[in-house]
Parts: sequence; C-alpha cells; structure tokens
Amino acid sequence: MTSVRIPRKTPEVRVPRLVGLMAVDARETAEARGVRLAAPDRPDFHLAVVDYVVRQYPLPGSEVPRGAVVTVWFDFGEGEGGGGAGVREPRRGGSPPGGLYRELDEPGDPFAVLR
Repeated sequence: MTSVRIPRKTPEVRVPRLVGLMAVDARETAEARGVRLAAPDRPDFHLAVVDYVVRQYPLPGSEVPRGAVVTVWFDFGEGEGGGGAGVREPRRGGSPPGGLYRELDEPGDPFAVLR
C-alpha cells in the first residue's frame, strides 16, 4: 500500500490591529501573531520606540500566510489627516444676532393681567 503525500500548507494567521500601537508594541504584537513588519516611511524602524502606527496594510483580521509582511506607516500621507482642526475662521465675541431674542417676545410684566 502506498501512502499519498499531501503537500503541507502554510497555516494562515490573522493580521493583528496595529494602528494606535507604539512601534515597539507593534513589533512585539506582530512577532507574537506570526507576521513580519515593514515601514516604508521609517528606514530606522527597528530603532523606533514611541512612534505610533497610523495606518496598516493588510487590514486587521485579514488572513495571511504565517510570516507574511504587514506594512505599517507612522506618518499620515497627503490629505489623510495628521492632526490639526482644519481651517479656522475668525470668531466674533458674543452670540450672533437673532437667536432666542428673535424667536421669543421680550417678557413683559408677568402680573400685568392680575393688576
């Protein structure tokens, strides 16, 4: 009797969520989950410690072969955010004209009917 040899398939692993983690924690998490990291915006990635991951590919939860590379970025790309509150307009002091005074009549004497 001959045995049929089935090729061994590399087990799949799920990509962990790395966004929001510091570089050192992202490396440890990736290693524990069986994936490798690459950071195109940081050639010194192996030395980075407190920089935070802002983006990753493949997305968290994706199934990839064990040992696959997950790309992470530490800086936002053009138009992706990166802080700030957007365009700021000059503000005038006080409330804008109208508001409650415009919608409600000025209160008169509440006891005018009783007098």
